[in-house]
Amino acid sequence: MPTHSPITPLALALAREASQVAGGADAVAMLEPPANAEFGDLATNVAMTLAKQAKRNPREIADDLVGRIGSADGLAGYVESAEVAGPGFINLTLSPRWFAEAARAIAEAGDDYGRGQADPRERILIEFVSCNPTGPPHVGHARQAAYGDGVARILEYAGHDVTREFYVNDWGRQMELFGASVAARYGQLLGLATEVPEDGYQGGYVTAIAEKLRDEVGDRYRDQLDPPDAEVLALFALRGKELMLATITEEIARFRVRFDAFFSETTLHQGGAVERGLEALIASGDAYEHEGALWFRTTSYGDEKDRVLRRSDGSTTYLAADVAYHLDKAARGDDRLLDVLGADHHGYIARLRAVIAAGGHDPDMLEVPIVQLVSLTEGGEAKRMSKRAGTLVTLGELIDDIGVDAARFFLVQRSHETAFDLDLDVARAEGNENPVYYVQYAHARIAGILAQQPEAPADAGPPAELDPAERALLLQLALWPEVVHEAERRRSPHRVAAYLMDLARDFHAFYHRCRVVGEAPEVVAFRLDLLRATRSVIATGLGLIGVEAPDRM
Repeated sequence: MPTHSPITPLALALAREASQVAGGADAVAMLEPPANAEFGDLATNVAMTLAKQAKRNPREIADDLVGRIGSADGLAGYVESAEVAGPGFINLTLSPRWFAEAARAIAEAGDDYGRGQADPRERILIEFVSCNPTGPPHVGHARQAAYGDGVARILEYAGHDVTREFYVNDWGRQMELFGASVAARYGQLLGLATEVPEDGYQGGYVTAIAEKLRDEVGDRYRDQLDPPDAEVLALFALRGKELMLATITEEIARFRVRFDAFFSETTLHQGGAVERGLEALIASGDAYEHEGALWFRTTSYGDEKDRVLRRSDGSTTYLAADVAYHLDKAARGDDRLLDVLGADHHGYIARLRAVIAAGGHDPDMLEVPIVQLVSLTEGGEAKRMSKRAGTLVTLGELIDDIGVDAARFFLVQRSHETAFDLDLDVARAEGNENPVYYVQYAHARIAGILAQQPEAPADAGPPAELDPAERALLLQLALWPEVVHEAERRRSPHRVAAYLMDLARDFHAFYHRCRVVGEAPEVVAFRLDLLRATRSVIATGLGLIGVEAPDRM
């Protein structure tokens, strides 16, 4: 089954003819729909790109090339007319035969159309979300989850071997505060006057975890809470983390995001990996002692200043654990590491690349997409979020409000590099102003037509004429392989979402102009192929961003 666009054979044939016209010069013919459909179906500037090599006027090259198209192998019978415009552009109008064969090929390819274009194919480890197990995932994590999972799906579709990993930040001061917060709520449930630390976690979810712990252990630790016993606090931190991580995993799975592995930061500290990482940097000369602290010489790798690894009091920084973690990842044998990080981590990129380089690996194996902030608006007003105050909007609450499909689509509709406001009123709407509804409705409409329309004869031949809406829809379908290739290359799921909006627009225009029932056999056959092809591409595209393609709405 073809994975390339049906435009590709035309481009190759045109490049071959152009090379001959230009005296054997290397030619690449880019074919794209012109901005104005009145100029034809496809346009190319190949004559202009060859003018310097051929030492000829580009319009003369274009005139000669147009004269060959009618008899050229791979173009004859597919190009209905060709015209030269301006300084050397060539506008092509394609024949009904090309449209009919293209629609049939795309329909028969199904979800393989556009698949497997990665070159080279790589082993890729992508780490994303990785929220602290001190609270449920919130809307910011939701955007990282939608983005990271969308990238992983696109990479797999392109042919890469992808592993999804969740890094569990379960070590350090924040875990101590979390344990103390859970213990305080547990004590309050037993009637004690225990107080949550001033900089602890106040959310209702902390009380919910304390209630689960009370159900598990009863009042066993009542006498060890005032004052709090260190061992009890550690126990509450550990069990609280386990319960919180279970909640996180459940919510993430509900969001149609899966992980292949969970990596605990604690294992790095308890297994000695952090110390071994620091020793390796010292041995290589990339770390040095200064004023009682251990510093990483990150300026040698492009960072703005050196960074502390171990403080003068002996405690290690977050960067020390990241050194151990990224040296571990770099040594696993993957070709590429993707770290999806939040907006407040932009300055971390140089440090992580320095870690990879200091470990003797190619720093270019590391990619760090930065996902910008997302805010929720409702009725024109912003919703405020604060994890420790307990006023955050959780991923679960977002799903309950607007559903998984709307949440997934909206969170990847804009580039991850751009901060944006998610309008809950629009996301709830069941109309064309809601982009996910608009695209899903196109799929449902097609499913309804195909369910009622009998199969047309396979040998009906191409229709004599095509409606402009038919041409526009098929040419939009022809762009899909390049769209998904760009989304893979640029790690940009929003390109898929934008394309689906364009495809749905062209389908709805076709739907209002072109009947299927009661037309001539060749028209019915072509339009059924066009519908099957459109349904398949919509379903594939929605699947790549984690959205369902319903047959009924």
